Amino acid sequence: MTLNLVRTRVWRDGECVGKDFPLADVSEKVRDENALVWVDLCDPDHECLTELANELLLDPNAIEDAVARGERPKATRYAGHAFVTAYATWFDADDVSTLGVLDSRLRLSRVSAFVLSNGIITVRRDDRFDMSQVVERWEEDPALLTPGSGALALLHGLLDAVVDGQFETIETIDDAIEALEEGLFDESARTKEIQQRTYRLRKELVQLRRVVLPMREVVGAVIRGRAESEHDRSPVLDSLYTDLYDHVTRAAEWTESLRDMVVTVFETNLSLQDARLNTVMKKLTGWAAIIAVPTAVTGWFGQNVLFPGVGQVSGTIVSTVVIVTSASLLYVLFRRRDWL
Repeated sequence: MTLNLVRTRVWRDGECVGKDFPLADVSEKVRDENALVWVDLCDPDHECLTELANELLLDPNAIEDAVARGERPKATRYAGHAFVTAYATWFDADDVSTLGVLDSRLRLSRVSAFVLSNGIITVRRDDRFDMSQVVERWEEDPALLTPGSGALALLHGLLDAVVDGQFETIETIDDAIEALEEGLFDESARTKEIQQRTYRLRKELVQLRRVVLPMREVVGAVIRGRAESEHDRSPVLDSLYTDLYDHVTRAAEWTESLRDMVVTVFETNLSLQDARLNTVMKKLTGWAAIIAVPTAVTGWFGQNVLFPGVGQVSGTIVSTVVIVTSASLLYVLFRRRDWL
C-alpha cells in the first residue's frame, strides 16, 4: 500500500483532542458518536482507499471517482455518506518564465471529500493545495466542530477555501484582459503579441470555466442534502452555505462575463487590423496616384506627340512644372482627406 502523506485530527466539543493518529485507528474514532474526525490522504493508491472504504463502508463508485483522472466537479449522495469533488485553481508565477507564449499558466489541483455523519475524509491528487489554510478556517469557529453538523461545517470550510482561490484566479484573468484591452489601441503594440496573449487567455479561461461553472451544482446539491437531513438543523450553517452559494454564483457569472470580454477583445483586434490595413491601402493608393501623374505626363510628352519645346530647355521646364504642380495638388488633396 502506497501513501505519500496522511494527516488526521479529532475534535470533541470543538476542541482538538488528538492529531496525527495512525490510519488504522480511523474506524474506531469514527464510531465514537461524540467525536468529529478528519482524515487527509495525499496521493493515495487504489489499494489504500479500498482498505479504508471496507472499514468505513464507503461506496466503491465513490472510491473509483476519487482516484480517476479527469473527473468533473460534482456532489453525489450515497447510502451512508456523500462524495464531493472540486478543483483548487491558481496561477503559478514560478513556472511563467519557463512556459511558452501559448502555454497555459493556470494550475488545477483536485480535492475530493467523503462526508460521513461525524467526520470527513479528504483525498488530494497532489500536495499543491495547502490544507493548512482549511484547518485554520475550521478552527476559527470551534463552536461548529461538533457531532451532527460538524462534518458539513468541515466541508463548508474546504469548499469556501477552494472558491476563494477560484475568485483570486478569476480576478487575475480579469486584470490580464484589462491590460490587453489597453494595449489594443496602442499604436506601438505588436499585433502578433496581442494575438498570442488573447489565445492564451482564451485557453486559460476555457480551463477555468470547466471547474468553476459546475460549482453551483455542487453547492446546490449539498444544500439540498442538508434540507433533507433530519440531524442537521444548524442556522449558522444555513447562512454559511447560502453565502457560499452566492459566491459560486458570482464566480460563475464573472467567468461568463470574462468569456464575453475575451471574445470582444479578439473581435476588436480583428477590426483594428482591418482598419489599419485600410489606412495602409489608402496611403499606398494616394502615393500611387501621385506617382501616376508624373508617369502620365512624361509618357504623354515623351512618347505620343511632338510637344512645344521638344528638344529644347523650355520643354523640359514646362513638363517639370506640370509634374510638380500636379503632384503637389494631389498631395494636398489627399492630406486633407486623411488618406496620407
